Amino acid sequence: MRIYILSRNKELYSTKRLVQAAQERGWEARVIDYLKCSIEIMKDELKVNYLGKELPTPDAIIPRIGASRTFYGTAMVRHFEMMDVFSATGSLAIKRSRDKLRSLQILSKNGVDMPKTVFASNKSNAKDVIELSGGAPLVLKILEGTQGVGVVLVDSEKAAKSVLDAFYGMDVNLLVQEYIEEAGGADIRVFIVGGKIIGAMKRQGAEGDFRSNLHQGGSATAHKLTKKEKETALAAAKAMGLGICGVDMIQSNRGPLVMEVNSSPGLEGIEKSTKIDIAGKIMEYIAKNIDPKCKINPEKRKIKKDSIGA
Repeated sequence: MRIYILSRNKELYSTKRLVQAAQERGWEARVIDYLKCSIEIMKDELKVNYLGKELPTPDAIIPRIGASRTFYGTAMVRHFEMMDVFSATGSLAIKRSRDKLRSLQILSKNGVDMPKTVFASNKSNAKDVIELSGGAPLVLKILEGTQGVGVVLVDSEKAAKSVLDAFYGMDVNLLVQEYIEEAGGADIRVFIVGGKIIGAMKRQGAEGDFRSNLHQGGSATAHKLTKKEKETALAAAKAMGLGICGVDMIQSNRGPLVMEVNSSPGLEGIEKSTKIDIAGKIMEYIAKNIDPKCKINPEKRKIKKDSIGA
């Protein structure tokens, strides 16, 4: 089995774990910086070149596409798909998930609950947008933001109007969402592989920060999901068409609300908090899709603390 991990940094925890899990199964695993790839398109022939040399066609790819490189990255994924290579995450699903507005529209259409969200152009009246959103406090999100960057909590209508006017003046696209106070700055990340929940963690924001992202100083612990949380996470993953994803939810008085469905979720936080071999589960998923008769040891292995660096 030959597998490529499309990643710009081979030293990242997630990338190293995927390589490790593949090699433990005797597979050939190679990290490919997709920005250093070029493609050739001819009649009845498609090729991928890497650093000037043609790449052998792999059995599968695992896309780890950065948010700022979605267009080029998904073009590479799509090209591999056209070559009949199995992709652990489809190119179309990646593009859908990266578009925050489109994602919420898809989730809404499929009956998945979320915080009330308003999107308007910079020609809109800020006061009208605030009223439509239910009034302050409100959460403002830049459409292109990732890992908690570009997310602002405003606690008064005056502050909300000032921030909206400022961003609208710079022609920045914003989502305006109701603030779920009872979430207490925490959220739940549910890791899903092949339509099954593999593990879940609860992330708590750093003191004084309503954002729970680990990149912003938050902490994580293993979380036991309720029946409703399981149903919501699975419905969100299915709606987005993602075989591998992280569904981010917050707890509210009306039940779990989906904030985002991440098509390239990190492995470090979830593996270290749950002690589950997530990378191994991804390899099982790939094996079953390439060869349904492939037998994988179902034993749940624990992650050794010293098995790989951070």
